Amino acid sequence: YLAAQVHANDRALFSTTTRVSNLISIAGDVHHIFPKEYLKQNGYLDKTNYNQVANFVYLDTPVNIIIGKRSPDDYFREAYDQCHTGEMKIGTILNEDALKTNLESNCIPENITEMTAADYGDFLLERRKRMAARIKDYYFSI
Repeated sequence: YLAAQVHANDRALFSTTTRVSNLISIAGDVHHIFPKEYLKQNGYLDKTNYNQVANFVYLDTPVNIIIGKRSPDDYFREAYDQCHTGEMKIGTILNEDALKTNLESNCIPENITEMTAADYGDFLLERRKRMAARIKDYYFSI
C-alpha cells in the first residue's frame, strides 16, 4: 500500500505539500486514524484491535500532536471546517475539494466525519477495501 502511495506521489494526510515518500524516508509519524488512546477509552483494550494496518496513516509530527487522542469525527470535521474559515488548525489544506482528494488518496472514506468508536469495525472494513483497490491499481500499473 505504501509503495502504491509513493508511486502515485501522494501527499500526506491533511497536507498540501508533504509527500508520503518524504515522511517514510525522512521523518514522519505513523498516526492511528482512530487514535489508540481514544479506542482504549472506548473498550478496545487489545493492541491487536487498534494496531491494525488499516488504522495507520502517515502525517507530519505537528499534525499528529494536534490530533492527539481526539475522535476522528472531531478532528476530521475540524479539517473540513478550516476549508470554510481559512484558519489552519489541522494541516495545510484550505479547500474542500483538495481535502476530499487527500482523503481519497489516503483511502479514507468521506463519512469519517461522522464516525465514532462504534463505527471502528465498519471503518476498518471500508478502508481495507480501498487500500486493496489502490494496491491492485498500482500492481497493474507497473
